[in-house]
Amino acid sequence: MSHLTTEIDSTQAGNPSAGQMRAGVYRGKGSVVVERVPIPEIGEGEVLFRVAACGICGTDIKKIHHGFIAPPQILGHELAGTIVKTGRGVTKFKPGDRVMSFHHIPCGACFYCERKLFSQCPGYKRTGLTAGFDPNGGGFAEYVRAMPWIVQRGMLALPADVTFEEATFVEPVNTCLKAVRKARVAPGESVLVIGQGPIGMLLAILAKHEGARVYASDPMAGRRAASLRFGVSEAFDPSAVNLSEEIRRRTEGRGADAVLVAVPSPALVPEALALARPGGRVLLFAHNDPILRLEFPAAAVGIEEKEILGSYSASVDDQEESAALVFERRLPVRELISHRFPLERIADAIALAAHPQDTTLKVVITHA
Repeated sequence: MSHLTTEIDSTQAGNPSAGQMRAGVYRGKGSVVVERVPIPEIGEGEVLFRVAACGICGTDIKKIHHGFIAPPQILGHELAGTIVKTGRGVTKFKPGDRVMSFHHIPCGACFYCERKLFSQCPGYKRTGLTAGFDPNGGGFAEYVRAMPWIVQRGMLALPADVTFEEATFVEPVNTCLKAVRKARVAPGESVLVIGQGPIGMLLAILAKHEGARVYASDPMAGRRAASLRFGVSEAFDPSAVNLSEEIRRRTEGRGADAVLVAVPSPALVPEALALARPGGRVLLFAHNDPILRLEFPAAAVGIEEKEILGSYSASVDDQEESAALVFERRLPVRELISHRFPLERIADAIALAAHPQDTTLKVVITHA
């Protein structure tokens, strides 16, 4: 079959299983291989859309490099594209519509949803996007099937002037906005963000958006320079300065009101607690794999009353706001993209995202 272009041909549109597509298939620990797989079939209430761009998330990297999931899988959940087919009963969208899509949506009615703990909702844990195999996002393929609850409540139309690449940031912006608010970042506070990869930078940008004075640390000079361009007050090299002394010097000796940790290192947890003031907050964003174990001084929590908080995935309550922040270009998301790779080079893209260079920020897979 010839290379797929911007649309499914008439035969495939009538019968998606008649066609094939390219996909980066996870085949085991450390291995993603570009293969031909069937274009997903859709049912009632579902849509099929062609992926135009998909960001590589740190969660994707962990799953691939640590083998946390059973192969085969097609990953990728920071995605945007064009609808090519709609199932019976779909009225919200039509072929040709440009969209971004979340991959998890809560039920809205359970014990956890009533308490706004949406990511703990059993329904939220069902992935509603798939390109085949077990549902797992599917953005590393050419076409993705969106299930009814995603079509109804988790898919957003794109304004005409918003690019697909920009739209891929709506989901990660949502997750970071949720984290910043979980940490109760307030105007006038001093916030330290540890790690200035793409997620760390989004956390810093959003903490500044909430009115805080933001400091950052990262061993890479290129990332420190980028964080300064994006509005961080100061960026420190933790290997060259005493970070605790620097932060205390800027906070009348107290320490940071909140420390946001965007690097999955166990050693950074006690360090973050030491950098926070008494009664301050430490938000762990990157410590989300199932085998990591943490240790920290009990007195930091039990005597100094410092809080350790976690934040996982997106919040449906922030869905419209996170989209507006991206669509109205109130955040510099375009400038966060440092590398673009075609699907055929997904292995190279994942390798770079997993082992970033000095200037590596967001890595995006783009589809011709």
